[in-house]
Amino acid sequence: MSNPLPLRESALQALIVSDPDEKIAAVQQIDFEAPIHTQEITPPSQTIPGRPLLPELVPPQKVTYRSINSEQGKAALIHSIAHIEFNAINLALDIIWRFAHLPEDFYRDWLRVAKEEAYHFSLVRAHLHSMGHEYGDFTAHNGLWEICEKTGNDLLARIALVPRTLEARGLDVSPVIQNKLASVNDHEGVRILGIILHDEVGHVELGNKWYLYLCQQMNKDPIATYADMVHTYRVAKPKGPLNIKARKQAGFTDEELAWLSSV
Repeated sequence: MSNPLPLRESALQALIVSDPDEKIAAVQQIDFEAPIHTQEITPPSQTIPGRPLLPELVPPQKVTYRSINSEQGKAALIHSIAHIEFNAINLALDIIWRFAHLPEDFYRDWLRVAKEEAYHFSLVRAHLHSMGHEYGDFTAHNGLWEICEKTGNDLLARIALVPRTLEARGLDVSPVIQNKLASVNDHEGVRILGIILHDEVGHVELGNKWYLYLCQQMNKDPIATYADMVHTYRVAKPKGPLNIKARKQAGFTDEELAWLSSV
C-alpha cells in the first residue's frame, strides 16, 4: 500500500480542483493522520483556486438582487450563501498549504474547517437544487478571495481579516437571514443556517486562537494590531448590531468587543 500524500500537499491538490463535487471528495479524503511537512511548498503552476466556469464573477454592486419576496430572489440569496461556503473551502485549503513552519495542530485545525465548509456547501447546494437551481445559475462576487490574495504573504493579516473579520461577520448576519427565511416559511434554509452558525463559531474561535498565538510570538498587542490591519488593508470595520453572544463564544474579549462596537 502506498504512503499517503502529506496533509499540506493534499490540501493544495484539493484547492486546485475546479469541479465542486470533485473538490468536496478531495477534501473528504484528506486524512487527519497524514504526515505533515512544515517546510515551504513550491507554488503550483495551475490556477489557484480551482473553481467552475460559473458562477460569473461581477462587482458586488452588480450581483443578482436577493429579495426574499420572490422565489427567484430567495434562490439568489441561497446561491450567495453557497458561493460563500465554496469560497470558504478554498480559503481553509489555502491557509494549510501556503504558510510554512507552524505547529502541526495549526494545519489539522484548518483541515477540520475545510471539511466542515465542504459539508456546509453540500447542504446549501442541495437546498438550492430543491428550489430548481444549481450553483452557478446566478452571478457572484469575488470579495472573499480577493482578501485571500492580498494577505498571501502575511499570515497574521490573513487570520485577522478572514476568520476574525469576514467569517465573524457571518455570526452577526446569520440570525438576521434566518429570520427572513422563517418569514417566508423556508424552514430548511433556517435549519441549514443554524448548522452553519454553530460551526462558524468554532471556525472564528480557531481564528482567535491562532491570531493570539501569532501576536504573542511577535510581541504585538492584539487590539492595536487588528486596528492597523483593518486600516492597512482597507477592510470595513464590522457594523452593528454584533452577535455578542456568538462572538464571545468564539473568543472575542470584552475589550475587543467594546472596540468593535465603538464608532
